[in-house]
Amino acid sequence: MARKSKSSAGKIDIGISGEDREKIAGGLAHLLADTYTLYLATHNFHWNVTGPMFNTLHAMFMTQYTELWNAVDPIAERIRSLGFPAPGTYSQFGKLSSISEVEGVPSATQMVAILVKGHEAVAKTARSIFRVAEEANDQPTADLLTQRLDIHEKTAWMLRSILQR
Repeated sequence: MARKSKSSAGKIDIGISGEDREKIAGGLAHLLADTYTLYLATHNFHWNVTGPMFNTLHAMFMTQYTELWNAVDPIAERIRSLGFPAPGTYSQFGKLSSISEVEGVPSATQMVAILVKGHEAVAKTARSIFRVAEEANDQPTADLLTQRLDIHEKTAWMLRSILQR
């Protein structure tokens, strides 16, 4: 196997321009921040939910935070594959996320409503990246976004169903 010279070892030549890779990675950084922020809120609600729906919501929130936790790595790794550092601190996530932290301990119904809004926000963030990924012919990112959209839209629907009377 031929060795790469030092000058070309760091160059990325995957058929996506550097400008498009930067735009996509920037969008994915927002998606990562939203996903991580929603993960934290969901895990918090899992720990702190009370009331007549405790068992149902406790188990549901665990399933949801586990799925979100498993989603952050592929998003971060896609950013890295495009040649950019992935954000990974609370302060970075706070600046990048469209989701606000939840103060205090809301009621179970409020938790569900907050999570609906959170999943809808993550879906909007994912959708906002789609055009540049498609225009750049970036199928791996488009595939990742499609998977995330499917999960967040379905989860928001299921949570909204709990709130209906």
